[in-house]
Amino acid sequence: MNEAETAHKLTSATSLGRWIGLGPYYAMFPVKFAFEIVETFSKPNSIVLDPFAGRGSSIYAAAALNRIGYGIEINPVGWLYGFVKLNPAPKDKVLKRIQSLKKDAESISKEEIESLPEFFSSCYASNVLSYLLAARRSLNWKNDRVDATVMAIILVDLHGKVRSSLSNQMRQSKAMSPDYSIRWWKDRGLHPPERDPIEFLSKKVVWRYDKGIPKLRTSEMILGDSIEEIPRLQEKLDQKQQPKVSLLFTSPPYFGISNYLKDQWIRLWVLGGPTKPVSNGDKRFTRFESKPTYQNLLYKVFKSCSELMAENAKIYIRTDARPFTFETTLSVLKDIFPNKRVEIKDQPFTKKTQTALYGDKENKPGERDIILT
Repeated sequence: MNEAETAHKLTSATSLGRWIGLGPYYAMFPVKFAFEIVETFSKPNSIVLDPFAGRGSSIYAAAALNRIGYGIEINPVGWLYGFVKLNPAPKDKVLKRIQSLKKDAESISKEEIESLPEFFSSCYASNVLSYLLAARRSLNWKNDRVDATVMAIILVDLHGKVRSSLSNQMRQSKAMSPDYSIRWWKDRGLHPPERDPIEFLSKKVVWRYDKGIPKLRTSEMILGDSIEEIPRLQEKLDQKQQPKVSLLFTSPPYFGISNYLKDQWIRLWVLGGPTKPVSNGDKRFTRFESKPTYQNLLYKVFKSCSELMAENAKIYIRTDARPFTFETTLSVLKDIFPNKRVEIKDQPFTKKTQTALYGDKENKPGERDIILT
């Protein structure tokens, strides 16, 4: 697939392009970049591994290019996007499930809605909130492909621009704090939009499926901690008698940048999480602020990956250009893969870099790519 073909196939005019864009996410590879790296650094029928998969763009690219992709993601929001776009449920079943939640929503009591913090009634119309509570309660998104697809569709436009989402005005990729949001809305006289959630979501489904479902090579998104999941993946590859990994392609979390418990707290709430941002929960989700802990994470994950990899495997890591993150990542990789040639590519700041927030125009240091061959 040459550059012109890639650009065409990844537009919303194709099923491939329409599904790869499923899910706004704070840290994500540019779509075209993911396809270029997989195509350049791996061959058809080979295995691509991403232990920090996010919403699974690398794995989707592998599957689309006739590779076998394995992605591991600890954040359920990113995992859900990646899982669904690799194998979305049939359209008719998704539409039927969206409709079936109406009965569950009608059973949500006024008292249950009023017991929620003020943020929710300021962010969502009451009927939308009832529907979200029903989805939160009823959808078995971890184990049922139809429910997972419905939940992913809900999460995409759970919050965003008031004219095109379920919420009052908000960033789409990053949830804001409740107190800040309430003040901001009140100062501007903004109110949650009136929406029929079934009609709204059904239109989103019709658009998403309008070009069909892309034909992808069977690949997998795994929900969990890479430190725990990579040894299990080794057993799976051995059982299937599959070849060793030929491309390790990933972008680890950047030191001191992401705190998924806060950045994705509204979507995590719909998935069953708390009703407010939590910054002191599971340390694997919060912003890395301990340098030894960060270094230890990278070492453990990349060391485990090395045991799955072929001798001639290639490694492509996108990381933060700030000195500590970059130098730590490079040092760990050189330690684990001492015999590989190292190349560094600078990636100056653009609006699509992983350090850029949705709509945030503040200058950032950019990113650097570490390539080992």
